[in-house]
Amino acid sequence: MSMINVAPLRVSVSCDPFTGSPRTVRAAGDQLDVLEVERVRDESKAYPMGEGPRTLFVVRTGSARLHLAFGHRDRRWSVVGVDPVIEPLADAA
Repeated sequence: MSMINVAPLRVSVSCDPFTGSPRTVRAAGDQLDVLEVERVRDESKAYPMGEGPRTLFVVRTGSARLHLAFGHRDRRWSVVGVDPVIEPLADAA
């Protein structure tokens, strides 16, 4: 399944104090533990003019893959994409 782009949604993210990688994501009263950081993209040198420098993370949680963006100017996290995790048929049997 492909990533679904969404309007940026502000979230609260707890990070590892040594590496800076996301550990938990909190939004709308739900807390999602990050199981794996799949990709990191640093856009501090080349970035969209209206958004400013940012770092993008693709993280896997128990229920979805999230595309997180950390804005360097405003120092805020937002979700910019969601990919629902669908259990493989082999696990369901």
